[in-house]
Amino acid sequence: MSTNSKNQDSPIAKQTRAQAQSGEQRFSVRSGYAYELGNTDTFKRITELEIAIGPNPLEGLEKKKLYFALKRVADIAFSVIFFILFWWLYVLVAILVKIDDPKGPVLFKQTRIGKDGKPFKMYKFRSMCVDAEQRLGELKDLNEKTGPVFKIADDPRITKVGRWLRKLSLDELPQFFNVLKGDISIVGPRPALPNEVATYTPYQRQRLAVKPGITCYWQTRRNRDSITFEEWVDLDLLYIKNCNVWADIKLIIQTVGVVMTAQGS
Repeated sequence: MSTNSKNQDSPIAKQTRAQAQSGEQRFSVRSGYAYELGNTDTFKRITELEIAIGPNPLEGLEKKKLYFALKRVADIAFSVIFFILFWWLYVLVAILVKIDDPKGPVLFKQTRIGKDGKPFKMYKFRSMCVDAEQRLGELKDLNEKTGPVFKIADDPRITKVGRWLRKLSLDELPQFFNVLKGDISIVGPRPALPNEVATYTPYQRQRLAVKPGITCYWQTRRNRDSITFEEWVDLDLLYIKNCNVWADIKLIIQTVGVVMTAQGS
């Protein structure tokens, strides 16, 4: 796997430098592991992230075998305990999904790309209409994200119950089955779609060096929908560089806070 890094005159650096010079600003500035609200321009944020990541975010991963072994044990234990405590929540959500849209299945299965580019089926509670993927083409011009990711604030394909499931992050619950299977971990970069990975640069493909996860730095940011795809990738690479037990515990705690305050989207 390539470990090429961005150089100082990368396309995104040129683009963001131009945005900064034109006065265009966005919110959220890096502070340690977290992003906090602020008015620092995009170019400065990306520059700070690149410095924090360094020339090779994958350096030292081969020395973390014990960490990854402990992480796998923790993933299994956490998932089993979660199922025991919240089995009733799975039943309740399944009933609500079926009542809201009885024509479709309760679960939504989609091919995602895991560690080292290996595809797998990811599970979610269905939050969209049955023909959501077929209707994607007619909505592409409304995409509000940069890069290969598709996301719009008021997606007309989302069902009434689905909107609440996403707000409370309950649509993600079936992914604990993926954790048990070993497809993903609880903490790690979010698994991308095959068509997204197909457009990755060698720098972006470094996201695939570790197992993807249910949550990571981007998912715990208060203003995450204003973060560009390039910054999202940088946050994932920052996690890969710094991944350790304490970082994972902090991210799980932060994710619980996001869920409890209904910051999902």
